[in-house]
Amino acid sequence: MTGTLEDLPEPCVRPARPEPPVRPQWRWRHAFLALTVLVTIALGALGTGVFGKLSGGGWTPADAESARADEALRAHFGSGTPDLVLLVAAPGPLDEPQAAAAGLRLTERLRVDTRVQHLDSYWPRRDPALASRDGRTALISLRLLGGEREAAGSAQDIRREVTAATGPLTVSAAGRAAAKRDLEEQSRRDLVRAELIAAPLVLIILVRVFGNLLSALLALSVGGIAVVGTLALLHALTAFTEVSLFAVNLTTALGFGLAVDYGLFIITRHREELAAGRDVREAVLVSVRTAGRTVFFSALTVALSMAALLVFPLYFLRSLAYAGMSVAALAGLTAVLVLPVCLLVAGDRVRGRRGAPPAPPPAGADGGFFHRTARTVMRRPLLTVLLVAPALLCLAAPFQRVEFGLPDDRALPASSPVHRATDVVREEFDNRATAMASIVLPGLTGPVSTSLAAYARQVSLAPHVVRVDTATGSYAGGALKAPPTPSSARFSGAHGSWLSVDTDAEPFSAEGGELVDGLRSLPAPVPALVGGDAAALADTTAAVGARLVPAAAIIVLVVLTLLFLFTGSVLIPVKALVLNLLSLTATFGAIVHVFQEGHLRGLVGDFQVTGTTDTLLPVLMFCIAFGVSMDYEMFLLSRIMEEHRRTGDTTTAVAFGLERTGRLFTAAALVLAITMAAMATSGLTPLKLLGVGLTLAVVLDATLVRMLLVPAVMKLAGRANWWCPEPLRYVHARFGVSETAAEARPGAGPKAVA
Repeated sequence: MTGTLEDLPEPCVRPARPEPPVRPQWRWRHAFLALTVLVTIALGALGTGVFGKLSGGGWTPADAESARADEALRAHFGSGTPDLVLLVAAPGPLDEPQAAAAGLRLTERLRVDTRVQHLDSYWPRRDPALASRDGRTALISLRLLGGEREAAGSAQDIRREVTAATGPLTVSAAGRAAAKRDLEEQSRRDLVRAELIAAPLVLIILVRVFGNLLSALLALSVGGIAVVGTLALLHALTAFTEVSLFAVNLTTALGFGLAVDYGLFIITRHREELAAGRDVREAVLVSVRTAGRTVFFSALTVALSMAALLVFPLYFLRSLAYAGMSVAALAGLTAVLVLPVCLLVAGDRVRGRRGAPPAPPPAGADGGFFHRTARTVMRRPLLTVLLVAPALLCLAAPFQRVEFGLPDDRALPASSPVHRATDVVREEFDNRATAMASIVLPGLTGPVSTSLAAYARQVSLAPHVVRVDTATGSYAGGALKAPPTPSSARFSGAHGSWLSVDTDAEPFSAEGGELVDGLRSLPAPVPALVGGDAAALADTTAAVGARLVPAAAIIVLVVLTLLFLFTGSVLIPVKALVLNLLSLTATFGAIVHVFQEGHLRGLVGDFQVTGTTDTLLPVLMFCIAFGVSMDYEMFLLSRIMEEHRRTGDTTTAVAFGLERTGRLFTAAALVLAITMAAMATSGLTPLKLLGVGLTLAVVLDATLVRMLLVPAVMKLAGRANWWCPEPLRYVHARFGVSETAAEARPGAGPKAVA
């Protein structure tokens, strides 16, 4: 049997439980706070060690075909994508005696370096592919020994050494190991700058909202504990898995944003209860039983939304999931465990100069700004939906033109030496220097294998292939263009053979995808491994696409389940999902318009337009923004439900809820937007994109969605907002949360079940 609208005119309500005894940490509150400070200091000391153990990759699955091809080239052939590329510029032609002699000395010096596994140089073979078009700059590409961190350290040392003593030559560096070191240094600088920008602004806003410095510092302390604890956890995780350097930036931005939200909500409720005549201890109890439960559910929603990133087999997303889950959980726990004790110790000093917020207006009164806004929207709810929803869809339209790519050196600021050096490689060298693919044939040995020659001819006929070099010679257009030379021996070994494929397709483009599809569809003598940047993008896109449905299912299940347990409604969770999707797609469209297509660049700072959008960032933004938007949803719903239980009128309840929380979630959204916007000042394009995207998502959610669409949709739904089938009413009565301030009062009796 299912319920009807008449059966359930208000949210399901469970009988109130008796007031819990005084918590042990409250009785020993001073000792508890002293212990908290000591633990935080210890975690801070541990967390500072994370900066030297972070990684700059993780964009491609470790077991992907492109990754296995690259590993085989490194392990068995000493080749593949170089770790360090040195651009050696001469004052005149490269073949002048003085420049040539200096180039040979530099090449031989690097060839015998114990940190170098393999080297390709213009000297002494004078390969035209390794010389610039004007004949004044040469390339020396190096594969370095060790893993990612060791290679980055060696690259930094080699850069310093070769630039100090190269005679008439000028040396600059490019390559992934050099880029990683520059990424790390830029990330540290950006983190310091973001904190210097955000911290004073957030403090000013909190002082303005609370009216006193103590309350503002208490809210900030929640963020400090959450961030310090998360950094310590990330440091511990580096012993077991790779952790992306971007995890630290996300930790600070999200940690302070969420923690201040939670502190705002609990402290504001505490001050309301003090203004209502309760003593300090009773006000803290009520705040924890009401606002604290909302904070708990909100933190749980954010943490579980971030957990959806764990389904992706990329340590970039996984490490950000660890950071997001940890900082959300620690922010929530600190807000409901440590902050109440701080409020007990602070006593009446948190009231502030301006006292508690104004009393809610009576039904039908004009009230404050948010009350009037809600009443205005609910007088014309359908018109509001028809105006706001199409506007969001217009913002979302550019997302149809999205082209995905992966970060490269262009993620660094234009002033970066690595960025400048790689631009020279792109502009001044033959396309072979930058647009290459590799095909590894494990187990196929023999430098003059007939099957290898036939396969190389087939590969040379594939679309976008310019030339193929292998142990049997060089091929173009299906014909042998150059016989094998002594240097061709490097294409074959005891573990198999490999082909170097020169192409005219940009790796992160539609043509690059066609190249990879074409190469992988060709019949090979043995199972082939296709590698290179274009193959890495194809593998990453395939891995993300294959796991999008499970990740989305986790988020949908989390939101539907937690919002149902929170509200006892079937419609409200569905409404939250639809409205969040609407605002998020609008954010994605704006990101494509700005970052992929290069419009409005002056509003977000300088960056290089590549014509692509990082394939992983929309997934990351979706999980973060979806979880954060539930903060404001739960804050608003908690007060709407409280008033609806009192009056039974949806219109009055929505106006009351928006009036009580509008100023609160506007301040919370402003704080979170500031922390994200501070991250957007980064010189790294991925962080800039993430910061701008999340700032826009927060602003859209707090304005168009929370202030306009939510009241309009709830007015249109009316009594249906609170409907749920009979079996689910039992589930909510058994497992849900539905306590109000009245139920938290000492001696309050049970409330009737709806």
